[in-house]
Amino acid sequence: MALRLFRYLAKEVLVSTAGVTLILLLVILSGRFSSYLGRIAEGKMTFEFLFAILGYHIPSFIQMILPLAFFLSLLLTFGRLYIENEMSVLFSSGISKAKLAIYTLGIAGLMSMASAGISFWLAPSSEYRAAEAAQEQSQLSIFDLLLPGRFEGRGQKTTYIESFTPDEGWMNQIFLSDITEKQGKQIPIQTLAAYAEQIRIPSQNNDNYLVFKNGNRYEGIPGTAEYRVTEFDTYAVRMESKQAKAINEPYTKSSWQLFNSNHLLDQVELQWRTSLVIMIPILAIIGLSLSQVNPRQGRFFKMIPAILLMIFYIALLIWGRTALEKGRVPIELGLWWIHGVFILIAAILFAQYNQVFDRHKAKLPLVEASE
Repeated sequence: MALRLFRYLAKEVLVSTAGVTLILLLVILSGRFSSYLGRIAEGKMTFEFLFAILGYHIPSFIQMILPLAFFLSLLLTFGRLYIENEMSVLFSSGISKAKLAIYTLGIAGLMSMASAGISFWLAPSSEYRAAEAAQEQSQLSIFDLLLPGRFEGRGQKTTYIESFTPDEGWMNQIFLSDITEKQGKQIPIQTLAAYAEQIRIPSQNNDNYLVFKNGNRYEGIPGTAEYRVTEFDTYAVRMESKQAKAINEPYTKSSWQLFNSNHLLDQVELQWRTSLVIMIPILAIIGLSLSQVNPRQGRFFKMIPAILLMIFYIALLIWGRTALEKGRVPIELGLWWIHGVFILIAAILFAQYNQVFDRHKAKLPLVEASE
């Protein structure tokens, strides 16, 4: 019976957790999607990069969502069992609240293992790939991001192309406006050409050239004597290339690298990943204790204080992480004291839930009246 009961509770909680996780993930992805669409409209990223970067960030989103989803699912599932008197049946069948807590911790253990796999391996690996993709995106020039038929840029630094040839990728009817500095003066330059293409030469410096065909180049301030018009068949401009930077942000490093590192930010990141795993069983006991409701009260009676307590837990962890990164809290103390506080809160709530502190009234002895 014990195994059947554990399977039943695990199924109810885990299915609910999956549903809540999916809903929260869709909310986060929709916000990021609209933000990235704005960057595409501004010509700062390609449409293909949008789906790649969203996909790489999903494990990190789930890493943060999973403890919250599990806690909410535990409150909803156990609250329903109390409202429908299923818990009363379990207790009358000999299942104690201590045994129910063991089952709850078993379910939390399954969630902790899933969270550990995401936090310690999948999320940092995906973030590293996201950083690589972002670096490749930064190597693209403005001409890789141009949309035909619209002006891109601001002021006198503006670019326009009429269309792209479908096969060769040539830019047709291109207009380029820029500013160069000569002898302390800002000199406008306009280039008009019938065609243009980018040529990348593989080298250490990643040389990138823009080659114009059949056009004119205008250099100087209109109305002054220093004005030059150049007609060309072929004109090449070397474009500025960005050097690739090493990817060494703490959130992109493997957990083994963080464990062997003495750098403060690496140690903080390792504690943060560990915290996202440790908080699940702590929240499990808090959720179990606060899910007990009277059928007359409704299942949502204790959800508001429970959610506020969860928000306070997460906010305190975020504050602690920031304080560690700025050196306000010693790394030896780390985030462990926050978990210690909430372990104490969980113990008090469970003791109250299990009626440990209930005082039993002393039974007065019966005194027989004597004649």
